[in-house]
Amino acid sequence: MKEAITLKEAQLKLEYYCSYQERCHQEVVQKTYDLGMKTDEIDAIVVHLIQNNFLNEERFARSFARGKHRIKLWGKNRIVNELKQRQISAPNIKCALTEIIEDEYQDAFDKLAERHWETIKESNVQKKKKKFCDYLLRKGWESNLIYAKLKELSS
Repeated sequence: MKEAITLKEAQLKLEYYCSYQERCHQEVVQKTYDLGMKTDEIDAIVVHLIQNNFLNEERFARSFARGKHRIKLWGKNRIVNELKQRQISAPNIKCALTEIIEDEYQDAFDKLAERHWETIKESNVQKKKKKFCDYLLRKGWESNLIYAKLKELSS
């Protein structure tokens, strides 16, 4: 059996947990459960982390949107869905999307789409088009962008 951890020890562990990477409330609460904390202790820890600016949902959402778009080349749909899954509030999701610069977004889409179109080794044109669309939809790009690009690339 694991030894019980004190409230102060848990607070310190979670301060460290939140300081080396932005976290959402859901991740922090899960971590407190993993540490074997009780509900009232969890509430106290979360309040402490928010008051001391270790935990900030808006900051998490902005950082998440920036990172997933720039590094993983996710589209807005995927980012919104992932943030909703992490129980981020609608105003914070809206705020997070302001981190994505429209020109940068379009450039990233064009590069990704063109690169992917070239890598699909499929002789059947319909299958190639389907693979292309499925890939970009999974990445969370808007269907109107995808279909416009498909028309441009397949003509």
